[in-house]
Amino acid sequence: MTSGKLIVITGPSGVGKGTLVRLLLAQHPGLVLSISATTRPPRSGEIDGQDYFFVSRETFTDMIALEQFLEWAEYAGNYYGTPRAPVEKSLSEGQSIILEIEVQGARQIKTTFPEALRVFILPPSLGELERRLTDRAKDTEDVIERRLQKAQEELAVSGEFDYQIVNNDLESALKAIATAIFEPDR
Repeated sequence: MTSGKLIVITGPSGVGKGTLVRLLLAQHPGLVLSISATTRPPRSGEIDGQDYFFVSRETFTDMIALEQFLEWAEYAGNYYGTPRAPVEKSLSEGQSIILEIEVQGARQIKTTFPEALRVFILPPSLGELERRLTDRAKDTEDVIERRLQKAQEELAVSGEFDYQIVNNDLESALKAIATAIFEPDR
């Protein structure tokens, strides 16, 4: 049986990763989204095992010690990580898995899973990224400012990734990601 492909999609907060991944999954039903574990409490409507695996800090730190994550990071006071076993099982069954994760975790994948395809999504500009974060109306000005500061640090390492795709136009960015996954030599 042929092994599947591990695909990492990352980039700063507000760049459109989630939207691109949802569209990619809708257009390519053979792709599977990995479910991350987190120590943050579920938000309204989130389902354990579907949106995230919600675990205690103690369980999460035990999983770290047992090397049960492909990657993990602390973000905004909570832990997030990709459980290793379900990803490896799906890959061995020939499924291609998408990880939509933070830049810190995506950088770890280079070490834990060097054959992964790693795609960095860039904003057209910092001004546009600020507009998107503001338009989401999810965060305070302080939080947006911290996200923009973090984005500058993350953009500085974008060259470490296999592909850098600017999300200026959703359809063009989606097509570029699909080409990177399905026609990498093109």
